[in-house]
Order: sequence, then structure tokens, then C-alpha cells
Amino acid sequence: MSKERCRIGVVAPASRMSPEVAEKVPALARSLYLDRMPEIVFHPQCFASHGHFAGDDETRGQAFLDIANDESYDAVWFARGGYGSCRMVEAVMRRLTEPSRRKTYLGYSDAGVLLAALYRAGFEAVAHGPVAQDILRDGGNAAVGRALAWMVDRSPEALEPTVNRVKMTAAFNMTVLSQILGTPLQPDLGGHVLMLEEVGEAMYRIDRSLFHITSNAEIRRVSGVMLGRCSNITPNEPDFGMNEEEITRYWCQRSGIPWLGRADIGHDTSNKIVPFGTSRELCRSHA
Repeated sequence: MSKERCRIGVVAPASRMSPEVAEKVPALARSLYLDRMPEIVFHPQCFASHGHFAGDDETRGQAFLDIANDESYDAVWFARGGYGSCRMVEAVMRRLTEPSRRKTYLGYSDAGVLLAALYRAGFEAVAHGPVAQDILRDGGNAAVGRALAWMVDRSPEALEPTVNRVKMTAAFNMTVLSQILGTPLQPDLGGHVLMLEEVGEAMYRIDRSLFHITSNAEIRRVSGVMLGRCSNITPNEPDFGMNEEEITRYWCQRSGIPWLGRADIGHDTSNKIVPFGTSRELCRSHA
């Protein structure tokens, strides 16, 4: 039987989380859930600092394991993106225990590295969606509310609108997916609708990422590609001559991958949730 109160552990496998997030997120949860407010636990590692990272590689990896392997937690929620998950993911995957398979994992951006590894390993409740740090952005309450609605209630309103119309889905930041292709982290996405988004890249970099992604033999087994939002695109000098949709259509045509249109995901607070695999209801059972 599912627990009455959802327990969510927040970890930062990449960059450090802003301290005010730990005040704002529970306050929002209280206003949304009243007597059935989820318990949200911010691992102390979220506030650690080690150069670019939220603690060194071992510290970040151990924090993830502390939550993932603890039977009392229902979900592992990523604090933010940034960079760093690739430095600890393989060591973490070797040390996961059976309770880790019964949890929900939610995040995007650099967290896509861990989502890919978990999905490859057969974890069923993995999803691309808002991180805790999003609460500090314009419209952040809506993004965090959406994340909580998915983790606590599996609310269908939190999903990207096309998810329930197709058999299987997955979503990634373009750069992150491009970097893990050909590595031991690459998941099997055959038959999936693959949704892609990007932020802070020039058009030529988007073009290069899509060349690499659509050239991968395994990626060519997807049922199609959808393009989310590409935001904060940096200037191209001279102008590239194509926008992000035209570039994506071009590489889909060259690779023989069906182009399926636009997706409601992106590096923004309108980012909708995309489960990996199917969006079926997943039970949380605890001994």
C-alpha cells in the first residue's frame, strides 16, 4: 500500500543549489497540500561547494546514494542542473541497492546523465522535468508545483501534452544527450518519441549536436523526434541562415528519422514532464 505522505529527497549531483530554495519549496508545498504536505528533505550536500561543484565527486555521489538507497524515500529530486553528473555517475550506478529501484527520479539539464544511466539499468520511474532550483525563476512556483504534482500524485496535468498519445517517450537537453552517445550511459531509445531542448547555444552548435545525435545508429531506431524550446540562443556571426526547427527538420530528413513537431519542454519554467518509457501509474510500495 502506498504511504499517505510522500517523502522526497533532494540532491545536487552537479552544481550547488541556492540556500533560499530550501525555504521557498517547502513553503509552496504547504500552500498546495495542506494536511497531506509531502516531506521534502534537502541533503546537506546540496549546499556544499567545491570549485564548480556542489562538493567533490565522492561527496556528490554519496549524497545521491544516501537518498536513493534509503527505503524511507519515495523520490529523488535533482536540485539543479549545471555540470558534474558525468564525473560520478558510473561509480554511483555500481553501488545502488534494491530500494533505489522503487523511487521516482526527476530532473533535467545535466541530470539527464543520471536519468539516462538509470533508464538504461531498467529503472521505471525516471522523468525529465523541473528541478528544485526552478522556484527562483519567473514562473517558478508553477514549475515546482508541477514537479510535486508528478512525484506525489502522478498528475496527468503535469505531463507534456503529447505523452499519453504515444507508446514510449524520453527527453533530453541536446548537448547532454550528444555527450553520452557511444558511452556506457547511452540508453536504448528504440521505439521512443525523443524530445530535445537546448539553452545558451549558437545555431551552429545546435546543428552540430543534431548531426551527432541523428548519426547514431541506435538513435535512428527512435519512432521520431520532437523539438522543445531552444532558449537564449547566442549570436551567430555570420547569421546561420536557419532556425532551430529548420535545423532539426534537416537532420531528421537526412537521417531518416520521422519529424514529429514541437514539444512543450525547455530550459524554462513552462517545462512539462516527460517520463522515460511509458507514463503508466507506478505504485510506491514500502515494507
